[in-house]
Amino acid sequence: MDFEAREATVFQRNEITEHYIYKNFVGRISGVKNRRIISQIADDEMRHYTIWKSYTQKDVNPDRLKIWFYNFVSSLFGVFFGIKLMEKSEKAVHALYSRIPGSYKEINGIIRDEEEHEQALTSLIDEDLLKSTAHLVLGFNNALIEIAGILAGLTFALQKTNLVAVTALVAGIAATLSMTVSRYLAVKSDYSGKNPFMTALSTGIAYIIVVVLLVFPYLLFSNIYLCLGISLVSAFCVMGLFSYYISVCRDILFKSRLLEVVSLSIAVAAMSALAGYGLHFLYVNYM
Repeated sequence: MDFEAREATVFQRNEITEHYIYKNFVGRISGVKNRRIISQIADDEMRHYTIWKSYTQKDVNPDRLKIWFYNFVSSLFGVFFGIKLMEKSEKAVHALYSRIPGSYKEINGIIRDEEEHEQALTSLIDEDLLKSTAHLVLGFNNALIEIAGILAGLTFALQKTNLVAVTALVAGIAATLSMTVSRYLAVKSDYSGKNPFMTALSTGIAYIIVVVLLVFPYLLFSNIYLCLGISLVSAFCVMGLFSYYISVCRDILFKSRLLEVVSLSIAVAAMSALAGYGLHFLYVNYM
């Protein structure tokens, strides 16, 4: 299959897919100017689709999975995070367009549009919001490492699921209150216009959810080492989600970020488990 029959269809499908993604963003982004920019980009993508259709002579369905993905991540992490992802997508599309044969006369116009889209999306991104949220997510990652370490230490020190659950919940609640108060004081003192109470409350709720998620296996199962394994796997999964967010916000490699966080978590859990076992050994034999 030649370029015209194969690649043109791929580009056509990409344009109609991005049209629907941007149309979804329009209704979810704040500010008249921002909505106007996103709406214009959506219209441009539809015009690009029409140009490709003039070559392929057929209609192409959008990538429903890709549309769902962007809708999901923007719902989970916020629309500006979705825009940040689309910024990366625009750069990738621009690189692909640069390799298209010169026989496609309208391509230069499309390339100029894609360059303008990159600039427009960059201007839309609320860097302060992304940085603020990234710092919050980083704090949750640190909390996951902390709670995972506490559970590993308590598991080998107490070696009873009910005792580990109660002790870890007490420690987790104390850590939640500490982080909530710290967040309240930090927001109140930075004069950013945010509501310190609501920001602190959302932080505390998210933190306690993490604590309950990791402690919950100890309330379900009697095998204490199975409980620890489930808790650590759960922690690594959440860390993966957070690491993906940080990698997008800060333009760093996801794999390197995830490997770093997981490696540190394993090291902390291993040292905590060793300390817990040592304390258990001392208690059984010398107290």
